[in-house]
Amino acid sequence: MSKIRMQCTSAITGLLLVLIMALPASAQTSTIAATQAVRPNGIGILPLPLLPRPPPDINLYTTYSFGNPASITWVVCGRTTESEGCYDSGSMGPFGHAGAIIEGNEVVNNNTVTRNVYVVDDAAGSGAGVTLYVYQKTDAVTSSFDTTTITLTNTVALPLTGGANVTTYMAANAGYLFIGTNLSQGAVEVQKAGLSIGTIGGFSPPMNVSAITANKYGYVTVNFGGAGGASGFYAFGPNGGSVEDGGGNENVVDTMNAISTANLGANGSSEISASRMQIRFKKAAQGTTGN
Repeated sequence: MSKIRMQCTSAITGLLLVLIMALPASAQTSTIAATQAVRPNGIGILPLPLLPRPPPDINLYTTYSFGNPASITWVVCGRTTESEGCYDSGSMGPFGHAGAIIEGNEVVNNNTVTRNVYVVDDAAGSGAGVTLYVYQKTDAVTSSFDTTTITLTNTVALPLTGGANVTTYMAANAGYLFIGTNLSQGAVEVQKAGLSIGTIGGFSPPMNVSAITANKYGYVTVNFGGAGGASGFYAFGPNGGSVEDGGGNENVVDTMNAISTANLGANGSSEISASRMQIRFKKAAQGTTGN
């Protein structure tokens, strides 16, 4: 009886193999996979990794206008999944004079996007003060609309010199803001978390700030003086710490905003010194000894 069963099983297995071989290649793969038993240790085909969901405001943009220096007007435009156009608008201020503005990185929570907006008032108080205004911008995005609110959350007085005709420089990386004016002999580094202030500079003889630049890796340069006179610079890394300083003016460049000579003020060129080009190893070289 067992012999008959074995013969039947062999015949059925052979028939299945013939049928599988007669199917197209794609059907064979599916059939073979279906007939395979799940391994006892649970190892099988790994699922494809899930791609990160794009932020809900990826197709929206906000423009800022300095038509009135005492305020900044903003408009949100673009498109959602079911509509396109301009969705919301408003203004920030009043300021003595809005000198610079920059957005912070976004934080996404379902269909809501929150980011900080930093504005420097370079004619604050009596007209010669400098104040950093911190706003929170919230975009609540639906399939057909974007409701935007911008609310003032903090103000910080900065130890800089402002005025009616001052030029303000500002750049940022993920954790810090770097701010200066062309009437100040020093700049400031403001930590975004907590808004603590660190001072940058100066030089001897004293020189005023002439430019601040940043790149996408988080490196920032703060320049002083230039245009035929004495000049110097400080360079900072992504963690906010100083990585280099020296004579001359140096700038870093990002992938979105070009450095224009019109925006560099008195920023001048510098000579590449032999001492600057020296390489210093972090660890002593590991070599082998011989005869």
